[in-house]
Amino acid sequence: MSQSLQAIAERYDVDDRVFKEEIATQYQPVVLRGYVKHWPAVRLAKTSIEAICGYLAKLDNGSDVDAIMTPPQAKGRIFYDEAMNGFNYLRNRLPVSAIIEQLLRYRQFSNPPAVAAQSALIANCLPGFLDENALSVLGPEVIPRIWIGNAVTTPAHFDDAHNIACVVSGRRRFTLFPPEQIGNLYIGPLDFAPTGAPISMVALNEPDFEKYPKFREALKAALTAELEPGDALYIPPLWWHHVESLQACNILVNYWWGGAVGTADSIHSGSDSLMLALVNLKKRAPAYRQAWASIFNHYVFDSDQDLTAHIPPHRHGILGNMSAEQEQQVRSYLANKLKGPQ
Repeated sequence: MSQSLQAIAERYDVDDRVFKEEIATQYQPVVLRGYVKHWPAVRLAKTSIEAICGYLAKLDNGSDVDAIMTPPQAKGRIFYDEAMNGFNYLRNRLPVSAIIEQLLRYRQFSNPPAVAAQSALIANCLPGFLDENALSVLGPEVIPRIWIGNAVTTPAHFDDAHNIACVVSGRRRFTLFPPEQIGNLYIGPLDFAPTGAPISMVALNEPDFEKYPKFREALKAALTAELEPGDALYIPPLWWHHVESLQACNILVNYWWGGAVGTADSIHSGSDSLMLALVNLKKRAPAYRQAWASIFNHYVFDSDQDLTAHIPPHRHGILGNMSAEQEQQVRSYLANKLKGPQ
């Protein structure tokens, strides 16, 4: 890709207060240079691949984690097979130490297969890692995950949670697109995706503009950055991110919070609402859909609306600040309704 992209904004020496008050509230991605440079794992990674791999191998408790392998001809890009009947990788369950052994062995290959451990819960596979390598800005309810692999590319996708991605080893190139670029990214199936989340069908580094002409507009809005060990990136919810691991051993730890997928807050899912709207509204007449768009805008998306000023407080109901018990009552009602006639 010859087009130069805008750089993601950068901050240095970010402390907990600055992150909470000046970064996480702005809904803009920010590179946090040197954010986790003090981690022992980062210090080891800066000495050698063998040092960081040995460190993780000693912490490994032998529990299996999700792992994938793509053939050399895929060039590390996680994607569909040619017929889009499946994906271009093999899936396996292996301990972290076995994946590390593969990484060290494949360093000798000129064109190796791509291997990666995907989104493994650190507490389940590497006990002790978090005792020495932790973020004070987030509470214990935010459960970190580890990503380990060689040169792997994950196409542009989004998460519905806030995300801090911390590079421990290797280099990673992130290319981000704002949420409103969705129409220019040529998103694949919502319910059949190689990464779990829907992905862009465009190969970022070799885009086919004849097939995907609107992608030129997406590139005009794209932001990019390369991260070194010790750097981190804050990615706001619903920002599309394309991630390239660039070296023979790349390790990243990420933290999701405030969303559904990958977090403890799994019941508050915008994706669930989207799927239900597609089932219930997508096939209706345009005027009918537009009418519902007005209603959704009024109740959900127009932040300036005071929805309850004209209603007595004891009748705010679902428009007010519901308790957990009241929310559960609504969910139970919807669950029974979705079952259909009995």
